[in-house]
Amino acid sequence: MISFVFRIITLFLLLSSMTFGFIYLFLGSPDEDWSFLWEQDVENFPILAIILIALSIISFIISIWISAVAKSREVSATRYVKQLVEPDFSLKKKRNISYTLKKALTQANELIETQRTSLQRLSNEKAEANDKIIQERIIAERQRLARELHDSVSQQLFAASMLLSSITERDEDFGASKTTLTQVEKIVQQAQLEMRALLLHLRPIALRNNTLAQGLTELIQELQQKVYFNIVYQIEEIVLSKAEEDHLFRIAQEALSNTLRHAKATEVELLLIARDNVGILRIQDNGQGFNMEEDKNTSYGLKNIAERAVEIGCTYKIVSVPGEGTIVEVKVPIKHKEQIEGTEKSSSKMELTEDDGNQ
Repeated sequence: MISFVFRIITLFLLLSSMTFGFIYLFLGSPDEDWSFLWEQDVENFPILAIILIALSIISFIISIWISAVAKSREVSATRYVKQLVEPDFSLKKKRNISYTLKKALTQANELIETQRTSLQRLSNEKAEANDKIIQERIIAERQRLARELHDSVSQQLFAASMLLSSITERDEDFGASKTTLTQVEKIVQQAQLEMRALLLHLRPIALRNNTLAQGLTELIQELQQKVYFNIVYQIEEIVLSKAEEDHLFRIAQEALSNTLRHAKATEVELLLIARDNVGILRIQDNGQGFNMEEDKNTSYGLKNIAERAVEIGCTYKIVSVPGEGTIVEVKVPIKHKEQIEGTEKSSSKMELTEDDGNQ
């Protein structure tokens, strides 16, 4: 309000000076020729008073116009400033703003976009670092639990099983207790199988620097020393992507774990072979099998196998017949080495592009 009044007074003084300058230009120095300004009346108002009133009205109108224009520009600038934070902000279609304001808004928008990109990148890097730390801690904890279970519970179960076996194999007649001891021995042996299946799950998920063939070979050689049934295997080196190798390794772990816990098999066959540009992973046992529609004991494990196979674009087949055994088979198309490298490079480029554009 004060600025509005000050503007009116300033305009009034400016217009008054201009008016009397024109009068001085035409009438010369103030003398008797100027007397008509206050001596002559128009509608009972001296000419001088009319001029002053007219100048006041003009000053008032001009002040209102200047205030309206300033307010309009302020509202427009405020609207543009608020739009600066929007990702799709653009000044190409804005024609009613000055070049100076457009340049300043463009620079401010570029600065905001740069800061937004930096913050997103930092947030994503922090989240990835936290996920990596969590995964490392999970793996370390799984390894610790596996070592402790193997060194304590698993060893104790093995010792109890050996003692029970030695007792039941003696020729002494224990009467009714012999049946009980035999049942206890079976329970302990089943507990051993459950423990070995659990230890199998607690193994590190990643193959690290090993190929799928190397990882499966080490896994089978380790299991052969701990299980009662015979494991027959045929493993060939197949060129697969890292994701395919990791998922197939976990599928094999899951299938072998189910065999340990539920199958009561005497023989397991594992194949990893390549035929007609198709990699085939097959785990087959001669165990008790199950009805896939009714038996839910292994439904969780089978679901994991199916999800992992679908995730890497494989076809899978799970067949089980009660009393005959179970077959888990996964087929994955084999790409040439150049295709795999090209796919991995393109995926890396896509990740870099997404990091540059979204972070």
